Amino acid sequence: MNLASDLKRWAIDEGFDLVGIAAAGEVRGADALRRWLNAGMHGEMAYMETTADVRSDVRRLLPGCRSVIAVALSFHTSLPESRTSTDSDTVWISRYAWGRDYHRILKKKLIRLGRRLTKHHPDSGWRACVDTVPALEREWAARAGLGWIGKNTMLINRRLGSELFLGLLLTTVELEPDAPATEHCGRCTACLDACPTDAFPEPRLLDARRCIAYVTVEHRGPIAEDLEAPLGKMAAGCDICNEVCPFTRKAPADLHQEFLPAPHRFQPALADLENLDDSAWRTWRQGSPLNRIPHEALKRTLSVIRKTAGKRMKAEGFHPLPR
Repeated sequence: MNLASDLKRWAIDEGFDLVGIAAAGEVRGADALRRWLNAGMHGEMAYMETTADVRSDVRRLLPGCRSVIAVALSFHTSLPESRTSTDSDTVWISRYAWGRDYHRILKKKLIRLGRRLTKHHPDSGWRACVDTVPALEREWAARAGLGWIGKNTMLINRRLGSELFLGLLLTTVELEPDAPATEHCGRCTACLDACPTDAFPEPRLLDARRCIAYVTVEHRGPIAEDLEAPLGKMAAGCDICNEVCPFTRKAPADLHQEFLPAPHRFQPALADLENLDDSAWRTWRQGSPLNRIPHEALKRTLSVIRKTAGKRMKAEGFHPLPR
């Protein structure tokens, strides 16, 4: 029995869109991770620094790990893009948070896959990992042939684009690895050119301190003045560098109903979010992956959006009444 082939078939049976296998070991991006941390580009994400050694080798997550099974689920939808939203009374919640919490969905599928592995290989050890576990899942997905790391630092698949949730199943079983995918960005710089905050000093290097996704989700202090206007209507996360990718634009959409938006999370009214207290915000975000955003951080972001929207309206000759 070819266990690697069986595992891939089981992964597809579980609903994953992509699956591949890589041999475990030290990550090739360990030195780049250290340089990124030493440059301070991780901002306030201290956990990136404290877990750097673990991230550099999955064998620290699962002793005796010999293989990494990488999987992906598409969350690309056919709904309008953030850049086409012109309604000044609404804000934008990133696609990754529209539907159900992907952490739970991926984790359950990976655990079921691990149990199938145990059933057919009783002596195997395994660990299911989503992005809450300190592993460089994009590198492992690329090494397993799911795609390549694009200039926006995201994993890109030629068929499914870059709007992908990634997961890993680490195992002590030695499996036949897949060949890495080839890189197909070519001379395209659409993602770099579209970034409103110039968060990419160079291709495949993200300064998180200037990334809207980081600023709205991870950052806890005031938003830098030079980032206020570029923030636009982004209340939680940012989709721009994914939206403009040619591979994402032509990818099949709406593959998983659980990632389609809950009605209240697709372009919600700015005033509705402003009126939420802490308890109401907890209810509003329930069942989504937005739990990392405390109410105070949301209020800070919304106040910047309100302020910059008012400035734009005045510049265009509109003078709205105060709230």
